[in-house]
Amino acid sequence: MATLEFFFDFTSPYSYLASTQVETAAARAGGAVRWRPFLLGGVFKATGNHAPIETVAKGRHMWIDLERWSRRLEVPFRRPQTFPVPSILALRAVLGAPPERLAEASRAVFRAVWAEDREIGNPAVLAAVLREVGLDGDALVAAAPAQKEALTSQTSEAVARGAFGAPALFVGDELFIGNDRLDFAEAALRRAAGR
Repeated sequence: MATLEFFFDFTSPYSYLASTQVETAAARAGGAVRWRPFLLGGVFKATGNHAPIETVAKGRHMWIDLERWSRRLEVPFRRPQTFPVPSILALRAVLGAPPERLAEASRAVFRAVWAEDREIGNPAVLAAVLREVGLDGDALVAAAPAQKEALTSQTSEAVARGAFGAPALFVGDELFIGNDRLDFAEAALRRAAGR
């Protein structure tokens, strides 16, 4: 089956927006989504890119833009009190989830950050978020350090394939950066699916 690879970081609000749409887009195109957590800070460091928040005018505009996008997509959005969101623990924890539950776990964490303003950098909070979707949150959080290499590997892979920001969407070798490029990714997936 044709696959849309969705590289994301929970600290990225645009990854959150994409997370609310990727499954529907892939289904329309006759494909599937592969959820790929990666460390956006590592991507920035490797590519020399910078977060929008590091430029005052761009950072100020980003919050306005995110409000517009949330209204357009009709998804909840709350600006978190802590930003950038400390996401390493959560990224490693979801990587430890059973593969068939990775998407569900990731959606729960995204919702916790961007709709509920919960502190996912706090191990107890993160464990509770994962428990709420029927996972053993305490075990996943406790085992998160063991996923360090997997997270580093996925981050390096994304960079090697050309990623420089998040979300990074791949259909085969084609790269699309940003939730606002999801329609292009959907079209590529449709072609790959022969539709």
